[in-house]
Amino acid sequence: MSLVVNLSIIVILLNSIAAIITVFHRQRSIPATLAWLMLLILLPILGFFIFAFFGRGIAQENLFAISNVEHIGLDHLKNLVRVESNQNRPHLARETTNKVQRQIKFFNRAGDAPITVHNETKIYIDGQAKFTALLADIAAAQETIHLEYYSFINDHLGQEVLAALTAKAQAGVQVRVIYDRWGSAGANTKFFRPLTQAGGQVLPFVTSQNAITKNRLNYHLHRKIVVIDGNIGWTGGFNIGDQYLGRKKKFGYWRDTHVRIHGYAALSLQERFILDWNASAEKKQKEAKILFQDRYFPTDLKVDHITPIQIVADGPDHNFETLKGGFLSFILNAKESILLQTPYLIPDDSMLDALLVAANSGVKVQIMIPNMPDHPFIYRATQYYANLLTKHHVEVYIYQNGFLHAKTAVFDNQVASIGSMNHDYRSYSLNFEENAFLYDQEVSQQLTEIFKVDIEKSQLLTPEIIAQQSRWLRFKQLFSRLLSPIL
Repeated sequence: MSLVVNLSIIVILLNSIAAIITVFHRQRSIPATLAWLMLLILLPILGFFIFAFFGRGIAQENLFAISNVEHIGLDHLKNLVRVESNQNRPHLARETTNKVQRQIKFFNRAGDAPITVHNETKIYIDGQAKFTALLADIAAAQETIHLEYYSFINDHLGQEVLAALTAKAQAGVQVRVIYDRWGSAGANTKFFRPLTQAGGQVLPFVTSQNAITKNRLNYHLHRKIVVIDGNIGWTGGFNIGDQYLGRKKKFGYWRDTHVRIHGYAALSLQERFILDWNASAEKKQKEAKILFQDRYFPTDLKVDHITPIQIVADGPDHNFETLKGGFLSFILNAKESILLQTPYLIPDDSMLDALLVAANSGVKVQIMIPNMPDHPFIYRATQYYANLLTKHHVEVYIYQNGFLHAKTAVFDNQVASIGSMNHDYRSYSLNFEENAFLYDQEVSQQLTEIFKVDIEKSQLLTPEIIAQQSRWLRFKQLFSRLLSPIL
């Protein structure tokens, strides 16, 4: 018995030393360091296998490919934007307060995100309507279709979109697709073969190429971008798959938000797509890299409507968390109201503090989350933070009409955001994300009205509801919260 005890002590000691060396081998945030240390100590041996695939930093060769890709259209876009903004400066000044002007400058400096003015938008909150309109745009394409999604799933909708893309490639339209292998169930070379045989080009995103052999499973392309003929852009929360049409019994109705943009902001989406394509082609097919062509960045889009928009991209290739920083500034500068919709509510300390400061300063903060998990630990952590925020004057609504996947925000009914970023550690630090910021009161009001309709299908979280939660549920929430930096 004493031998067993001694061996156990030795194993625990060696495992703890190995855990400390492993976690502190490279710089990471203190919460992530502590979370990984706890996991490695609590799960000897198994924890190290998990860390090998999910805990290591992004592969340096992938980081090099992403960070060093040439911005082939950015200078051209900035010149277009400079002329466009000068022509509409009086209108832009009326639409944006000094506070918002600071945000515009921040995104421009930190994220190389010029603001465009001539844009018209349409918001979609239903999957059937969104994909009907997207397929119509694909069918009307004349020259180019660039499509980038985290999930391009091999199911009925995926096959329908693939068939539409294949038909356009056969008609001579240049079609390119980027997808994340880990988010795209069943989407392999065989699945995409009809498109590639028709002349289309398909690439997995750079971080999902050779991810097993490179032991990296933690860095995902989470953007959702479509650009058609350089003048129509799509972005938001919907991926391509049957569940996004409400066809999966597990989730029921799928409530999401996407925006269609006709105008100069589509050029910013185009620039982002080309950067991601060329970074992925750098490792896979160098000869497929995109070179500058005028047709990718048309100069005369003939858009009369004015909606100022910034397209802001972020990811682990950046030294600064640009999207999170922008949200922090918007939250701390809000005077009246903040509306947030997110499927995952796992804010880091800085974001949590900002929300609490706003709520305790008299700003009406309303957050909407789903009523069911698609990832158990993530949902329990979301519940923990929902309970905490409720206790500090934040109104948290739990959506009841299916699964809420929208990633939207409205600040003071003046600025709106629609994109791919969730409010969790993964979106802040690990995923490659992209959001559209719309400095337009009309769009902001439209999203506010949508939020109000969603409230009617939601349950307000109250202290009484929290008090009824079982001890076992609270334990799962607390434990999941400890793991939240690595979920």
